[in-house]
Amino acid sequence: MPSRQSPIGVFDSGVGGLSVLRAIRERLPDEDMIYVADQAHVPYGPRPREEVLQFAEEIVRYLLGRGVKLIVVACNTASAVALHGLRETFPEIPFVGMEPAVKPAAERTQSGVVGVLATPATFQGELYASTVERFAQGVTVLQDTCPGLVEQIEKGALDTSETRQILEDALLPMLAQGMDRVVMGCTHYPFVIPVIKEIVGDGVEVVDPSPAIARQVERLLERHGLRNTGGGEGEAWFATTGEVEQLAGVLPVFSIQCSVNSIQSMSLS
Repeated sequence: MPSRQSPIGVFDSGVGGLSVLRAIRERLPDEDMIYVADQAHVPYGPRPREEVLQFAEEIVRYLLGRGVKLIVVACNTASAVALHGLRETFPEIPFVGMEPAVKPAAERTQSGVVGVLATPATFQGELYASTVERFAQGVTVLQDTCPGLVEQIEKGALDTSETRQILEDALLPMLAQGMDRVVMGCTHYPFVIPVIKEIVGDGVEVVDPSPAIARQVERLLERHGLRNTGGGEGEAWFATTGEVEQLAGVLPVFSIQCSVNSIQSMSLS
């Protein structure tokens, strides 16, 4: 049985979920965490739903084997495709998933136009459609899939001419239509917020859902009596289905300090 000292599990198709891990560590510094990056299969966006669900279930079983007390599906695509099924298959563990932050953007917009950057699978999912239908009535919602951006971020290429061009292609047409809020609908994208802010300027609010996810993790831990209040500094361990050296090489780019010895290699069937 998990205890207060048990770690939190976090997983994503790649390094994007590190933006969520970072927010959780800032809010809950005493918590130990295990992060799984399925870099052998990144990005999840273009993959069939059944494949993403299979990967997600295997990763959850791995995390349960490591004794985690709560699992964060720190991937918008996996949340859209697999979260409901994961909760049904693994009712013994609390899950926190990603939901596109359309609601706060729609509530705060002054121009009535908001932009959302996300993967095709997120835009095609029922969760996204439901969120827009419930919370964005009377608001124009512009969308872009930013082809190639996830791959750039996986390489740690956060501010290159290619990355900037992908973002300009997505954002400049939205700006021309009066956008004043832009939602990060993929956990990879918060890592390029500095570039996004340079492109959109001070008149556009960039909405990052990571802090809200960290608050939900805190609420669930407290509800289940699982919050670690020991007062020490939590540790983080990492696993990847890709190359350990590749993950170790990019972690410092995302301000994640970690020794190669704390990164494990794992495989999915």
